[in-house]
Amino acid sequence: MKKNYKSIILFFLTILLFPLQVFAYSNKVIIGGESVGIHIETPGVMVIGFYPVNGEYLKGTPEIQIGDLIVKVNQTNISSINDLTSVIEKEMINNEIEVIVNRNHEEKKIKMTLEKVDGIYKTGLYVKDSITGIGTLTYIDPGTKVYGALGHEIIESTTSEIVEVRTGKIFESTITSINKSSTGVAGAKNANFNYKNIYGNILANGSHGIYGIYEANLDDKVMEIAKPEEIKIGTASIYTVLSGQEKKEYEIEITSIKEYSDIKNITFEITDKDLIEKTGGVVQGMSGSPIVQNNKLIGAVTHVIVDNPLTGYGIFITTMLETGDKYTE
Repeated sequence: MKKNYKSIILFFLTILLFPLQVFAYSNKVIIGGESVGIHIETPGVMVIGFYPVNGEYLKGTPEIQIGDLIVKVNQTNISSINDLTSVIEKEMINNEIEVIVNRNHEEKKIKMTLEKVDGIYKTGLYVKDSITGIGTLTYIDPGTKVYGALGHEIIESTTSEIVEVRTGKIFESTITSINKSSTGVAGAKNANFNYKNIYGNILANGSHGIYGIYEANLDDKVMEIAKPEEIKIGTASIYTVLSGQEKKEYEIEITSIKEYSDIKNITFEITDKDLIEKTGGVVQGMSGSPIVQNNKLIGAVTHVIVDNPLTGYGIFITTMLETGDKYTE
């Protein structure tokens, strides 16, 4: 009897010590499909290229790499191009400055010599401090108000680096036209932005999408989410905006399911004639469009297959929900 009692205690302790992964997201969410404007400000000034000054590249620039984030100048924190120019003007000594760059999450000190041309100090660096674009909202968790969009990371086009987030927002977007996709060429949605009508903040930009807290009014209609094992080969649909702000449902055919892939879990083909006529297939700006099957949210559009733009990839919605839960907990 004593041995059995000890066994029960040991078994109970084993259960308690075993790491449990518990997520806070709901099994019912508000599905998206709306186009959203996206604006991210970086935690520093990103170097995206170089230019010669008086025919030569400046001393110090060879040590700086494309993708570096300038976070300090002469020990003063930098978060914008205005900060950078202001500090340079105030703290320049003998045309030299010390910059601290963040490279792969490590700080490096670099001495730079600048030149004054027409009364303005030239750094020899092309830089930017923010990214603006368009995407599609995927879901909003009605319990936590956490939203997910895009289904993949935002990458700076010049550097091919993931854009780090200091602060950001999503806001109203109105689709004005579509550049159609064709074989070898990915089309795109074109839009006007209303920066004043903010929908939510951006807390994270990662491999499974962008995430934040939705701050605008919520729709009261919710939809169940589907686990990967519930998804079937066959008919499904996507929700997206092709004109103005009107969200519509379009038919697709799911052709394969890869449960152990990272973000290219669902392969699909567009079968809706109206969608094909207007877009030529999957286009940029459609990323994040919810994928629905049997009245359940199963995933989101992430990529176009450029050689055949009628086909594309999607990510499991459970992956996005789990990631959103981690980023915003």
